[in-house]
Amino acid sequence: MDQPANRTRDIWAVVFAIVLPTLVTLAYFVLAARAPAAVQQITYAVAKVVQFLFPIAWVIVVQGRRPRLWNWKLRGVVFGIVFGLCIAGAMLCLYHFILRSAPFFVAAVGHIQAKIHGMNLANPATFTAVGVFYSLVHSLLEEYYWRWFVFGQLSELTRLVPAIVISSLGFMAHHVLVIGTYFGFFSPITWVFSLAVAIGGAVWAGLYHRTGSLLGPWLSHLLVDAAIFAVGYQIAAPLLGK
Repeated sequence: MDQPANRTRDIWAVVFAIVLPTLVTLAYFVLAARAPAAVQQITYAVAKVVQFLFPIAWVIVVQGRRPRLWNWKLRGVVFGIVFGLCIAGAMLCLYHFILRSAPFFVAAVGHIQAKIHGMNLANPATFTAVGVFYSLVHSLLEEYYWRWFVFGQLSELTRLVPAIVISSLGFMAHHVLVIGTYFGFFSPITWVFSLAVAIGGAVWAGLYHRTGSLLGPWLSHLLVDAAIFAVGYQIAAPLLGK
């Protein structure tokens, strides 16, 4: 296959990869929201397997490359950890001092608790296990997906700044569905929080570009996700018997 055809093929693969997580979130988080917990969990599992297998399958089977995924350079780790700690600390402070008493947030708490109950996470052990999984494993899978594959492929197709911007907006898109479900899709809060996600994605893409390693972005992402679940645990406290 000639180069122009390869380029067109890869562009469509990146477009698909950018859209796929939003479709996955739509399937398990929105369309299956009223289904039994088992249906939601199965939908989530199947959709996520498809999502995270696509990049490695594309690179090996279609592009015929031998992928280099785990380049564990220590360069950028300190920055990643410091950035993650700053964002995590800011989130916890924002929740404790502003959000938990803000009317718009209080109004969303019931919906968040209903989602936790609907996904059968309303006990301390299960909620904690899911939080640990998301913080340690899912954050790494998202870095592999968004930074290694989406940003990496875009870096070969366009210049650095557009690659960072496009990949970060793609990373933001499926978060809009989650945040908008609770706060409303026309609420400024939804878009402020979503843009914060995009900014985080841009920082992690830039860090990955500078270091060639997922370690720094992953550790940073891990800390942010841990803070999200720490806030979630406090929101879920009435369901957890706390």
